[in-house]
Amino acid sequence: MRKQDKRSAEIYSISKALFAPTRLEITLNNFVNSLSLVLRMRRGGLEIPASEGETKITAATRNSGSPSAADYTVPKAAIDQIMTAGRLVVPDVCNSELFKDQIKWHRIGPTAFIAAAVEVDHETGGMLWFERAKESGYDYEEDVHLLSRAADLAGMAIRLHRTISGRGRTFAEEQEEQQNSRDEQSQSSARQRLLKNDGIIGESTALMAAVDTAKVMAETNSIVLLRGETGTGKECFAKLIHQHSTRQKKPFIKFNCPALSESLLESELFGHEKGAFTGAIAQRVGRFESANGGTLLLDEIGEIPPAFQAKLLRVIQEGEFERVGGTKTLKVDVRLIFATNKDLEMAVQNGEFREDLYYRISGVPLILPPLRHRDGDIPLLARAFLQRFNEENGRDLHFAPSALDHLSKCKFPGNVRELENCVRRTATLARSKTITSSDFACQTDQCFSSRLWKGVHCSHGHIEIDAPAGTTPLLGAPANDVPPKEPGSAGVASNLIERDRLISALEEAGWNQAKAARILKKTPRQVGYALRRHGVDVRKL
Repeated sequence: MRKQDKRSAEIYSISKALFAPTRLEITLNNFVNSLSLVLRMRRGGLEIPASEGETKITAATRNSGSPSAADYTVPKAAIDQIMTAGRLVVPDVCNSELFKDQIKWHRIGPTAFIAAAVEVDHETGGMLWFERAKESGYDYEEDVHLLSRAADLAGMAIRLHRTISGRGRTFAEEQEEQQNSRDEQSQSSARQRLLKNDGIIGESTALMAAVDTAKVMAETNSIVLLRGETGTGKECFAKLIHQHSTRQKKPFIKFNCPALSESLLESELFGHEKGAFTGAIAQRVGRFESANGGTLLLDEIGEIPPAFQAKLLRVIQEGEFERVGGTKTLKVDVRLIFATNKDLEMAVQNGEFREDLYYRISGVPLILPPLRHRDGDIPLLARAFLQRFNEENGRDLHFAPSALDHLSKCKFPGNVRELENCVRRTATLARSKTITSSDFACQTDQCFSSRLWKGVHCSHGHIEIDAPAGTTPLLGAPANDVPPKEPGSAGVASNLIERDRLISALEEAGWNQAKAARILKKTPRQVGYALRRHGVDVRKL
């Protein structure tokens, strides 16, 4: 695995660990230990001083056979510099005035110290630090840059946990209660589900978990990044977050960011003044102004040109911009939600997407499950789409049981959007009120959408997706349930989900591969192959 690929995978793992449904102290300790592996540090820690109504937060690395980071005290003079500058690099603590009175630091020999400030609730009061063996001529810039981004993510996670704990609960308790509530209502009708989830149809475990997470996210103003394959309902989830937030009575504005030029994007998002360019016959308000006080969804964020990304970053950070052709600085209060089906990590590595913008928008990610992982949702969706078709066209069509069984066997690479198109096409051409399995286009090899996907073909009357040659199917999924690697967006999202399940099983098993294999119902050899394929470093606990 290339160094850049491995670093992206490690950053994704760290980000995921920060928003796991566990107690905050466990989450932060796992985060610090994971970060120490990424930075290859000997020890480190995170400290957030007590504030009004909150207790002090500490986390430290676990080091077998050597003193823990909790045994070391960072000098006050060093802390003051970290709080003032936001970061600190000391190439050798033994030769530093800041550490001259710290005997423990001197006993460990020539040691480098790096740290970054942590901002919680818009106040800089904490720090994230690590130490490593001194290396002559070593450039610490990359390490301190990553540490600063990690400190930003940690601050977001702490704010999210505090929001929930303000109601006298923990993140884990919130998730457990929501799971219990789902179990009690598992027999509810599809229409009840439709009303409860604000237009998101389904009752599968994967979908409900995503819905519950979205509702938790709605309680804060944190930036959210919706990720998933095309057709998984990213716009629906953005509306769900808006409708469950304090901004629900304010505007919800959506904008699709296709491959437009920088000037067109700037005009669409920031607006323009009269006479700013040829054809600007009147002043125009942009999407940011229209969404002031509410929520703005920027879909396909991975498609914006690099030249415009710096301008967007400024608006995200400052909340300020100027209209095209204008000189007045406008300030807005907007909750931002981004969505993409693109591999942003690869785009960063290829220089197509700014690294600082990537870290700014990916703090709170939500990966939406593809339809093939939503067991039992296809019949509910199909009935809802057919009912909508009937109401729009004055028809009275319904599905035969064999038709719903047939649809449930399809994989639908295009997800919900493809399923809706399938239902509408079949209903339009239906010759009787009852739609049977023989009415579907794939029965006569006329399912043209499958040709868009490499490795997809029609067999036994339904779509199947072949595993690429020489690979192992998705962990916990049938052999014919491996999404293709092309187009890139689908393969990347599925790989993220597979890697997510793999790491989750390993964490549950205490990083014992044999136990993880039993959880995933796979052989240890298959788990070992998946570890190598995804570049997962096995932890030694």
